Amino acid sequence: MVDWPSYNESLVRRGQVLLDFDVLGGWDHELSQMNLAKVGEPYCYPDSFIQLLGYMRAYFHLPYRQTQGVVIAHASKVLNIPHYSTINRRLNRLEIKINEKLGNDIVIALDSTGIKVANRGEWMHHKWHVRKGYLKIHIAVDIKKKRILSLEVTSEEVHDGKMLKKLVDKVSENNNLKGILADGMYDSNNNFRYLSKNHINPGIKTRSNSKVRSTNCHARNMSVVRQQTNLKRWKRSVSYGYRWIAETAFSSIKRTFGEHVTARKFSHMVKEIFLKAALYNMFNRMA
Repeated sequence: MVDWPSYNESLVRRGQVLLDFDVLGGWDHELSQMNLAKVGEPYCYPDSFIQLLGYMRAYFHLPYRQTQGVVIAHASKVLNIPHYSTINRRLNRLEIKINEKLGNDIVIALDSTGIKVANRGEWMHHKWHVRKGYLKIHIAVDIKKKRILSLEVTSEEVHDGKMLKKLVDKVSENNNLKGILADGMYDSNNNFRYLSKNHINPGIKTRSNSKVRSTNCHARNMSVVRQQTNLKRWKRSVSYGYRWIAETAFSSIKRTFGEHVTARKFSHMVKEIFLKAALYNMFNRMA
């Protein structure tokens, strides 16, 4: 049951965080650390301030010029307002980290979704047959905290199963991973072998026509037998129902930030998606 008063309060706090210029308190110290031994022109704005502007821009769907205008209107303590081109350049150079340490015996859910690279409506697509394509977002979400621990952005042609190792490796950098939950797109002998080698329980749905073969990975053969014997019991044993957590994360991100990216270069698109994922995690911690 939803605790509506707490939920409403968390939504209020989102607005407070997105327009919170308390980062100015550590402005001088952070700048001195950033400019230490720096070659060339020194930084004028700390990364924390630039990242705050990135969060604000992503949440309110602001172009760079309007982002500069918001700073002018609300940050009276900032003596030197960054130009919109500076905000653009600095944002796309930031290193956005989303892999946090949650502890031991982490179970993650893997999934992917598509994000439009342009905000063209269905009419444009129907009348002019214009198709810009999609980006594909692959994520690993902790099923307890519901936070994104790993994220990869690819073109739409990349198969989901090929991204399992990268996603799991990044999560394992800071966490002791116990198991994964994933649909049949991740079903392959290579993935089962990788998980078995790293002592990670595979909660992967195998294909319905799968066969037990001596050439297959032993862990995959065991999953095939268990699923074909009693699928419902296998799902309960691995908590397969929690795989919906990844789908919920995608739904939340699309409802909050939209189903398209505003950047035009691929590297900038990736940065924009990482910013949105980091902001999603921040909101999740407030709930």
